[in-house]
Amino acid sequence: MPRQVDHEGRRRLIAEAVCRLADERGLEGVTLRDVAARAQVSMGAVQRCFRTKDEMLVFALGHVGEQITGRVRARLLRSPAQSAATALGGAVTELSLLGEEHRAEARVWLAFVAQAAVSPSLAETLKANYAALQEAFTGLVAEAAGGTGAAGALDARREARTLLALADGLTAHVLVGHLTPQDAQDVLHAHLSALWER
Repeated sequence: MPRQVDHEGRRRLIAEAVCRLADERGLEGVTLRDVAARAQVSMGAVQRCFRTKDEMLVFALGHVGEQITGRVRARLLRSPAQSAATALGGAVTELSLLGEEHRAEARVWLAFVAQAAVSPSLAETLKANYAALQEAFTGLVAEAAGGTGAAGALDARREARTLLALADGLTAHVLVGHLTPQDAQDVLHAHLSALWER
């Protein structure tokens, strides 16, 4: 009887190998042969899971995005009684990938963001991820502003976009050493505090 293969499990294994290689070499250093070796599967197994390298990269980007948004969601669910402003601060902090424990993930995320500038399929995946986060952040900003009297002064959608851009920007500044993680946290918290003082 032929052995059963967990197709989705193998795709995730390959995505994790892509991410480890991207962390070490950037996406330009990711080859199908190296991915197969790192995942400890054959080239044929990689090709059965993904028809093209582009398809493999899109799946890997989705995998990274799911991990990050999963942590954001979990953080929101852990404390359902928290205020919307506190929830928003925690979500943006999680998304910024500022902690040492997320440094490799931050490098991989920014490698995908850079590659998306020249890859329409990666760009589409990123746009979908950002759109979902923007909607969640828009709701939290609107809810928090409604509780602080700042509702009239805030455009919740614009502020959500600003927070997403700030999160990615701070991640980049920390990775290149322009800011320390603490400096970046200070910038983020100062911006969030200023939102509710308007």
